Amino acid sequence: MIELFLSSLITIFPDFLFRRYKQGKRWGKEITFFTLWYELRIGITLCAMLTTCLITIVFYYHPSTGNVGSSFRTVTILSETAGRVDEVFVDINQEVDAGDPIFRLDSSSQDAAVETARRKIIEVDAALAVATAQRATANAVVAQTQASYLQTQEDFQRQTALQARGSTAVSERDVEVLRNELAVRQGEVDAAMSNVNAINVQLDVQLPAQRASAEAALAQAENEVAKMTVYAGVQGVVEQFTLRKGDIINPILRPAGILVPIEAGRGRFQAGFSQISAQVIRKGGVAEMTCASKPFTIIPMVIVEVQDVIASGQIRPSDVLVDLNRSGPPGTITAFLEPIYPGQADDIPPGSRCMANAYTDNHERLSDPDMGTGKWIFLHVVDTVGVVHAAGLRIRALLLPLQTLVFSGH
Repeated sequence: MIELFLSSLITIFPDFLFRRYKQGKRWGKEITFFTLWYELRIGITLCAMLTTCLITIVFYYHPSTGNVGSSFRTVTILSETAGRVDEVFVDINQEVDAGDPIFRLDSSSQDAAVETARRKIIEVDAALAVATAQRATANAVVAQTQASYLQTQEDFQRQTALQARGSTAVSERDVEVLRNELAVRQGEVDAAMSNVNAINVQLDVQLPAQRASAEAALAQAENEVAKMTVYAGVQGVVEQFTLRKGDIINPILRPAGILVPIEAGRGRFQAGFSQISAQVIRKGGVAEMTCASKPFTIIPMVIVEVQDVIASGQIRPSDVLVDLNRSGPPGTITAFLEPIYPGQADDIPPGSRCMANAYTDNHERLSDPDMGTGKWIFLHVVDTVGVVHAAGLRIRALLLPLQTLVFSGH
């Protein structure tokens, strides 16, 4: 409408002035509703052509969209295991910090497992004390057997020496008995040493390994107990939380509620522009936005990022080949917008629906001294007609409350 009005001022209106004051034709006499087209045919034709060109330039170089929103991701409040709620620490719409407890499940069986693991550690410690005492006893037995061995060895050597000198006080049988007794004593020493080694292995390897296993079992049991309490992973507000003591929680079928992070969806907006604007939407471009949740306000924005793919083109592997004729409607170019001045969009609730205009800025290109005259004029026209779209956005911002509250019935 604005484009038509501006075009008519330099086409239809001059044509009417020419007919009125140059040819003397008056409105209601020579120029009537039935002769309007014939009398003003040149101005009307030029107006239609100029309006079409102006609308094309405005909507191509300064694209507009009503698909603007502040999307955000919520955090589902879930426990890692199923169980019955034993205690609830927060209420609905309550703000929590990261690490605050939200609710706790009944942990009777897990507590019993913790106590069992602790008792196992005590049992292993007692076995260590017993083994230590047994090692002392075994060492004493080793000393005793070694002393007996040395005594028998001395007797054997003395009897052997006497026999070698031809003494009649020593018989061959006495020497043979001492030799056998010495072998017995040697076996007793070896057995005592083996017993000491076995006890050392038990003290140094077996029992420490059992204690480490018991400690690991205790840590696992304590970890299971810790899982019974669900904590907030981020700072946010608890929503849709109607959990009460005695409720059954299942991490697959029945979540407890939703945690909305404080910073979720704030300060950044996603805008979907038509694909024809793909060569115009650029990172660093200037835009303006107005939202229904903040009426009568135009917020200057900057394009901080442009998604380099179109979401409607994504496919998933399946047993059916993709037919592009059935790919659905064409998608949009996704641009991410942020306020130029910090704080202007802080009071816009996440998830709000907004309208936005993006503008093409040729200021740097116009400073090129080698640019031709025709291109220089065209770029000036492109930058100038952006005012038309800016005015249109402001008119829509003024009419949005009226349209929403009066005509739509919401």
